[in-house]
Amino acid sequence: MVKILSFVSFVDVCFLCGRCLKCHNHKGHEGSPRNATREGTFKGIQGYNLLVPVLHNLRVTLEMIKWEHSIFVLPFAFCGAMLAANGLPSGHALVWIVIAMVTARSAAMAFNRLADASIDAANPRTQTRALPAGTLTPGFVITFVLVSCALFVFAASQLNRLSFMLSPFALAVVLLYSYTKRFTRWSHLVLGFAMGIAPSAAWIAVRGSLDPRILLLTAAVTFWGAGFDVLYACQDFDFDQQVGLHSIPRHFGIRKSLWISRCFHLIMILLLISLVAVFGLGKLAIAGVAAVALLLTYEHSLVSPHDLSKLNAAFFTMNGVISVVFFFFVAGDLLLRR
Repeated sequence: MVKILSFVSFVDVCFLCGRCLKCHNHKGHEGSPRNATREGTFKGIQGYNLLVPVLHNLRVTLEMIKWEHSIFVLPFAFCGAMLAANGLPSGHALVWIVIAMVTARSAAMAFNRLADASIDAANPRTQTRALPAGTLTPGFVITFVLVSCALFVFAASQLNRLSFMLSPFALAVVLLYSYTKRFTRWSHLVLGFAMGIAPSAAWIAVRGSLDPRILLLTAAVTFWGAGFDVLYACQDFDFDQQVGLHSIPRHFGIRKSLWISRCFHLIMILLLISLVAVFGLGKLAIAGVAAVALLLTYEHSLVSPHDLSKLNAAFFTMNGVISVVFFFFVAGDLLLRR
């Protein structure tokens, strides 16, 4: 149909009456129902042709930012919300918390790809990403970041005044992380903090205020995120040395970095134990901390200084499992105590 209409638009004969379009006697068909239908069809095709590339670019963008990995931090945000409500928060709060979390992470990841486009183009491991490969234009990704930021601020405004007022600060943290590896080896902790603010933000979303106790979960998530980011950075050890990017593996070597990652995760476990104690959680929550400790132990068993081949399994699979498992144990503890 599209090909036929495209062909008709280039011929000189009116397909409504068969007369020559160049002839002065041809008066057109402005009032013709068939002409109105034709115009409507063309407008529909034009709209479709505009929509298809936008949807394609959106799909590529979501693949680029690993949209499905929102599962990493979202369960910890739910923990913060349930601790604030001492049970189930309202449906209104949960919906807007999810929207805020997903849009903030989407903005952060897309901005990171923009900031690192030239670095990714030089790194053999990341050359096939959408921006260096030319699959996406910087303009589209910038638009995606701006729209995501706007949706995040709007979601925060639907929660309460404090959430709305703090939304620019949250965006600054998650966006500006992308530049920290240019000047500090401790950028992993900045990334961890960008993730760690999620449970505190969810607490504020439910309560409209901040309780210092929830900062224990923020600190725990910070060290958890920093620990697995150190592991992930080990695969870029040679490249970081070559171009002068800062990371713990580059400055301390892979062997010591693995031990630093283990120390970060040990600190996480100690902070989770403190969280259970200050909130007076029960045996189910304690079992959740034990489960996280076992999963982290297994995660670290997958990698060694001489074998990083299972790094993706340690990074993507195990960390998604850890956050979900901890949430279910904490949620079960809170709901069963009611």
